[in-house]
Amino acid sequence: MSAKKVTKIAVLTSGGDAPGMNAAIRAVVRTGIYNGLEVFGVTRGYNGMIEDDIFEMDSKSVANIIQRGGTILKTARSKDFFTPEGRQIAYDNLKKRDINGIVVIGGDGSFKGAQKFSNEFDIPCIGLPGTIDKDIAGSDFTIGFDTAVNTAVEAIDKIRDTADAHDRLFVVEVMGRDAGYIALHSGIATGAENILIPESKTDMEALVRALTEKEKRKKLVNLIVVAEGDEFGGGNHVGDFLKQRLPNADIRVCILGHIQRGGAPSCLDRLIASRMGYHAVECLINGTHNVMVGIEDNKMKYTPLDNAVKAKQKISEEWLKIVKILAS
Repeated sequence: MSAKKVTKIAVLTSGGDAPGMNAAIRAVVRTGIYNGLEVFGVTRGYNGMIEDDIFEMDSKSVANIIQRGGTILKTARSKDFFTPEGRQIAYDNLKKRDINGIVVIGGDGSFKGAQKFSNEFDIPCIGLPGTIDKDIAGSDFTIGFDTAVNTAVEAIDKIRDTADAHDRLFVVEVMGRDAGYIALHSGIATGAENILIPESKTDMEALVRALTEKEKRKKLVNLIVVAEGDEFGGGNHVGDFLKQRLPNADIRVCILGHIQRGGAPSCLDRLIASRMGYHAVECLINGTHNVMVGIEDNKMKYTPLDNAVKAKQKISEEWLKIVKILAS
């Protein structure tokens, strides 16, 4: 990587949207302008880079967006960017504007694309972890996770009210195809009797035994929070299995779905996104290139993109033990 001074930067959002992305965009744009850089926005992630959907931004471009969910730059998953031809077109579109620094707000797949692009072309890239799944190592929180969990908690609390009114067993599916953090945190916070996540083996026979025992103790209200990527197949499969094994139980399945992605970002998501966006620009200016900007123990942490795309945030044994004890 050359030590060429960064003068023009581009910012884009890629992959799944996450509350707080707009706060990160705002921080990148205004920090860049404050430091005398020209800042460009790329619409629809890497697709926009290939299709030359790139425009210059100023402070007014990001006014009144910090409280908005989604992303003003739109987002997409780009298959073309994972071809040499697609990346060459993207590079040519950046080069004709003399853009020599990129901030990518996204998840694991977005970082893989950024790392490959930076290796092929001499443009430094900084990654900001924008994903509701919190499945990227190198940061205690990812942009959007706190909001998604709070959305799930609010919904599950309401479901418990109707479960209690009717003595029902509810299976609630939350997002998390490869990671169970939303299920884990929302399940603990709402007092769920069982939490099923991809990171631990799902013993359905043990679950049936536990529910049968609770039924004998006249505990008729039960909540089971399931990550969509649980090995048993998610909420509908869990619900169908339990209906067969517990025919006398009143069992309902509720899939929360994409409401977890939307909505105004929480205070925490606005703060960490703003802080990460500021430090992303500082990295480009100071020559710290090709890293993911994260926060651990309330301190900034810079993880090389190569490591960020290889490592996954792991759920600790302590959390799994807490779940087991509190659900008993």
